[in-house]
Amino acid sequence: MVAVAIQGEAGSFSHAAALDALGADLHLVPCPTFEELFRVVETGTATRGVVPIENSLAGSVHQNYDLLGAHALHVIGETQVRVRHCLIARPGATLAVVRRVASHPVALAQCRRFFAAHPDVVPVPAYDTAGSVAELMAGRLPADAAIASSLAAELYGAAVLQEDLEDHPENYTRFLIVGREPAPPERARKTSLVFTLPNVPGSLYRALGAFASRGLDLTKIESRPIAGRPWEYAFYVDVLGDPRGEVAAALTEIRGFARELRVLGAY
Repeated sequence: MVAVAIQGEAGSFSHAAALDALGADLHLVPCPTFEELFRVVETGTATRGVVPIENSLAGSVHQNYDLLGAHALHVIGETQVRVRHCLIARPGATLAVVRRVASHPVALAQCRRFFAAHPDVVPVPAYDTAGSVAELMAGRLPADAAIASSLAAELYGAAVLQEDLEDHPENYTRFLIVGREPAPPERARKTSLVFTLPNVPGSLYRALGAFASRGLDLTKIESRPIAGRPWEYAFYVDVLGDPRGEVAAALTEIRGFARELRVLGAY
């Protein structure tokens, strides 16, 4: 049984991603913060970590890009989860008695239409979606209901009052699977990397050209400020292709002029 670290509680969307990527035979290691998630994988308390990296509506999870750069873990896989928000209450409750609804601030923000349609219902920010359901069922939540996944309702014995509360149905979160050892390269089809460049005209154009000239498809590029170096940036890139072929050639070219380049993982 593999030990898998997630941020949040059992029943969260991170838990759903872990089940999708790694199967049901896992031991969940819930962590209160993303920093703790990276730490427990790095120290061996967990074998794998499941890290949300971007949402199709909310965009990138910037903190986790920074943590990928700061820790010596490898990206060994990815998965995506369709985010379906449910209104969850204690068994026997009805929507008519709900006046306060708790959840993570991002989940609340993705359900604005529900709150607009029910102006007498107040959103209550909480640290976790599934954690809100656990607190609700334990009688410790200062709210009548929670917004979370159907998995959370199932795990904690709660009732789903309404499904599909999210404003947009095309709501997906992409998760990275991280571990202490790299994935076998022979099956890899995507490479994640981070590099920094000299602050001279054309340096980013030159770096991207190393991929373009070889017909390589970039699926993601993200810039993050470098702490202690104002107005300088690290570039995080995902590129499709065999990491032992044209991708390797592109990285060799970039290493010739980049200040730093690190492969975060090929998977």
